[in-house]
Amino acid sequence: MKLQQLKYVVKVAEVGNITEASRLLFVSQPSITAAIHDLEREMGVVIFERTNKGVVVTSEGETFLGYARQVLEQADLLEEKYKGETQQVPHFAVSCQHYSFAVNAFVDVIREFNAFRYDFTLREEQTHEIIEDVSRMKSELGIIYLSKRNHEVIEKMLRSQDLLFEPLFTAEPHVFISSAHPLAERESVTLDDLDDFPYLSYEQGDFNSFYFSEELLSTLDRRKNIRVRDRATLFNLAVGLNGYTVCSGVISHELNGENIISVPLDVDETMTIGIITRRNTTPTRYGKAYREAIKRHIPQSA
Repeated sequence: MKLQQLKYVVKVAEVGNITEASRLLFVSQPSITAAIHDLEREMGVVIFERTNKGVVVTSEGETFLGYARQVLEQADLLEEKYKGETQQVPHFAVSCQHYSFAVNAFVDVIREFNAFRYDFTLREEQTHEIIEDVSRMKSELGIIYLSKRNHEVIEKMLRSQDLLFEPLFTAEPHVFISSAHPLAERESVTLDDLDDFPYLSYEQGDFNSFYFSEELLSTLDRRKNIRVRDRATLFNLAVGLNGYTVCSGVISHELNGENIISVPLDVDETMTIGIITRRNTTPTRYGKAYREAIKRHIPQSA
């Protein structure tokens, strides 16, 4: 296995087409095709499925590409240190539930490195997608929460995928509501107080069980339910319909504006938010920087 082969497969995966990759790499198409075939045969893995429109990365190929990018990152660091140059385009990906502090930390990493070229990805996704992304090394790390209601199922799933959970902080439940909400002036609210207002939650697709729910107390029966896929829609509905969602209470007015506020929810529950990573993998410099950045954006008491 050669570094050049790894560069080929990473570039082909990026553009989804061997012809386009050969043009960008200034290498003939037959040379790239032969190199990929040799690599797949040597490693005993099928990285790409060939189609009429190009190539598609397989499930095992996603995992292989995660390791390949790690190897290229380390080789890039060696070249940068001893040759004073770097040629590899930085890659970094995070998959997370809908947390503003995760976005703020991502911004910090990009500002810190300020590379001329980079290819970074931030995915706000369903819980099972986050676990799958990290398992396949599509993302270097993920951010989810555990509670006494879901931890047994989620931890079992993490173990089966050879993933680790590293706690960041434990939060008491809050609700996100509009600053103009009838309950906005309360020091805290109860579930009874919220009974007449629409409950907003993130849709989890085929995994719409409370174990995968992004919101604590999702098993409770509500008269008015609205499910959404993205944070902007949820906040718009919170403002437009006086809806609410259950959350950690950590909010960024810089990102989300002043229309959304956080109010403590009077229940005997906690949620532990943390990072999931694949076992026995070395974090990239961007992964290390992201961890440090997150610590700057979570409650100081954590």
